[in-house]
Amino acid sequence: MPDDRTPMHTGGCQCGAVRYALYAEPKGVHICHCRMCQKAFGSFFAPLAPVRNRDFAWTKGEPGLYRSSEIVERGFCPACGTPLSFRYTDGDWMDVSIGSLDEPARVRPKEQFGIESRMPWFDELHTLPGTRTENDIAPERLARLKSLQHPDRDE
Repeated sequence: MPDDRTPMHTGGCQCGAVRYALYAEPKGVHICHCRMCQKAFGSFFAPLAPVRNRDFAWTKGEPGLYRSSEIVERGFCPACGTPLSFRYTDGDWMDVSIGSLDEPARVRPKEQFGIESRMPWFDELHTLPGTRTENDIAPERLARLKSLQHPDRDE
């Protein structure tokens, strides 16, 4: 049955096969440094935005699911592998990966979990030198860099 509510946020995977909607603002937005989240995201941490299950819906496709523990289920796109969700199987909340939101800058983490596994150099990342993509790739290569990624919106 179609949901007639207006989404507060939408998101999905890199290829567009799986899409979702949030019908409330996330609460308790955070990053998790635990080793399980590091492995699941292939990164230093997992950025997560929780909403109640009733305020979440898959709107296109179905995620693949992986039970990373006896009580945790993680959703991902079976086609492109994008990490999409984290959920305690006995809970009332669904966390979506902030990076999979169409407008991730609108959802700011307010706390950190699993700091026992935080990389010892994490607090120094902002001091590393940086360049913009267009300044780091040769112009002839940049001209060929055409994204195949799904646009950050529903079509």
